[in-house]
Amino acid sequence: TSAIHKKSYPPKTYAPPSSKLFDTSAIHKKMSQPALFHSTSKDVPGLLDISFASDPKAGLGAQLVNCDKPSDADASMLCPGYAVIGKVLPGDTVAKRAGVAVGDCIVAVNGTGFRRFATDYKPDAAIKLNADDDEEEVELDHRVISAGSAYDDLLGKIKSVKAAGDPPLVLSLERYDWDAQPNSWRRFLEARDGNVPAAMQMAQEHQAWRSKTFPIELTGPGIQKILKSKAVSEIHVDSKLSEDFPPTVYVNYGALVNLQSAGEITSEDVTNSFVMFTERMLRKSKDPRHPKTCQFIDLTDISITTGFRVESLKKIYGVFEPNYPETLYRMVMYPVSTMLGTTARALLSFVNEKTQKKFLITNSLEEVCTELGWDKAEVDECGGIQEFMAKHEEQSTMMVFK
Repeated sequence: TSAIHKKSYPPKTYAPPSSKLFDTSAIHKKMSQPALFHSTSKDVPGLLDISFASDPKAGLGAQLVNCDKPSDADASMLCPGYAVIGKVLPGDTVAKRAGVAVGDCIVAVNGTGFRRFATDYKPDAAIKLNADDDEEEVELDHRVISAGSAYDDLLGKIKSVKAAGDPPLVLSLERYDWDAQPNSWRRFLEARDGNVPAAMQMAQEHQAWRSKTFPIELTGPGIQKILKSKAVSEIHVDSKLSEDFPPTVYVNYGALVNLQSAGEITSEDVTNSFVMFTERMLRKSKDPRHPKTCQFIDLTDISITTGFRVESLKKIYGVFEPNYPETLYRMVMYPVSTMLGTTARALLSFVNEKTQKKFLITNSLEEVCTELGWDKAEVDECGGIQEFMAKHEEQSTMMVFK
C-alpha cells in the first residue's frame, strides 16, 4: 500500500490544526478579510497515552475491534494500527478517566510500535490529548509490523507487560477525525462496492474537492440570507427516543425557493450551506468511523406548480454523492401529497439506487417521527413541524453577521 500513502493522494492543503472551526479574527480587524468556515476534519491525529501506573491490574474498560482480519483487509488498509476502540464501557474505568473515545487506534505498547505503516505526519504537528499534568513520557519506536498475527501479538504484549508489573503498562493511541483517511477510506470503499481502484480514485477526487472548496466565505450576502432566514439549519432533539438517531439538517424548501426566485441567493449558496451544516454535524458523530446525518426537507406550501428546482437539487447531489458517501442515514420529504410525491420521485431519478433507498417521501407525520426519532406528541404539542424545528434548531452565532 506504499503508493496509497506516498503518491495516491494530493498534497495536504488543509488549514493548520485548531480547535476553532470558524476563523473570526478578521472581524476584530475591521473586516479587512472575510470570515471563513474551515473543514471540521483535520488530517493530523490526536495523540493519547494511557498509563496503568495507578491501577496496574485494571482492564482498559473498552471493547477492541480486530483490524487484522483477512476478510476485512481492504477496508482496514488505511488504519494505522491493528486494534481500534469499538466501544467504551460504562463505569469508572481507565478508558473513561483517560478520555478514550470510540475510533481511537492503539499504535504502541510501552513505546513498542504495532503500526501497519509508518507515520505520515510530523510529530510536532500532532495534537497532544493528555492533560498537562497527566502527560506520559513515552519514547515511541514507530515500529511497523506485517498483518497476519499483529492483533494477537499486540494483545500478547499487553498481557506480558501487565504480568511483569514494572514498568507499568502504557498504551499509545492515535485519534483521527471523521474525514481523515483512516476513517473515511471505509466509506469510499463501500460507496464503490469494494472496488479498491475505484475507491482510491474517489478518495483522491474528494481530497482535491476539499482543497478547492474550503475555506468557505461566510460573509457573502447569499450565505447570510440563508443563515438569517434559517432556511437551512441544524436540528438536535435531546431525548431518550432520539439518542440512537443522528442529528438532522432542516431545510425549509419554500424559503429557499422564495429567496432563489427573488435572486437573493444562488444554487452555490444553497450547496455551501448544506456543506457547512453537514460538516458541523458529522464532526459531532459518536463514532468517527461511521458518521451519519439525516436531512429533513420541509415542503410545506410547495405544490406541483411551485415546482422543484431540479438543477439546484442535481448540484447538491453532485457535491454530496462523491464527497460525503455513506453518511446519509435518512432523507425525509414532508408533507407530500400523492401527486406531488409521484412528481418528486420522477424528478429524483438521477439519484443512485442505494441512496434512493434512504429516502422517505411521505404525507404522514407519524412516519416522519418514526424515521427521525422524534416524539410525535411533542411535535403536536409544539403546534406543528415548523414550531418543533424552531424549538430544537441550533445555529452558531459565529456564522451570522449583521
